[in-house]
Amino acid sequence: MVEGKVRETLRHVDVEARLARGLDRRFEQNLIDATNGGMDTMVRYVATPAGEGSPAGLHIHEFDQLFYIVAGTMNIEIDGDYFEAGPGSLVVFRQGVPHRNWNAGAEETIHLAINTPMPDPDKPLSISV
Repeated sequence: MVEGKVRETLRHVDVEARLARGLDRRFEQNLIDATNGGMDTMVRYVATPAGEGSPAGLHIHEFDQLFYIVAGTMNIEIDGDYFEAGPGSLVVFRQGVPHRNWNAGAEETIHLAINTPMPDPDKPLSISV
């Protein structure tokens, strides 16, 4: 496989950037978006340390958002209902529905945030409510 094709096909978390930010701080990386080859969907890697959560607090999106929980247990509020989502869970946030997430546990949470259709790169991802 040609190097360019590998770069286009495989995406990796930037471990050096994550370590430079500090493991005690939230880390987000766009694995694919409108600036790096995404056509229809944005996928973000998010690591949230214990005691932190979505920076926007309760918010909505102009697109559907899915969280696939890779590690840890995430606390979720969706339209006034509360849930806990552990590894292997898929959380569905429908467009325009108020929600937030936070980590009330002792270990970090890691999730993939899948946004579809592709968010407009000229607008903020979240709208606080």
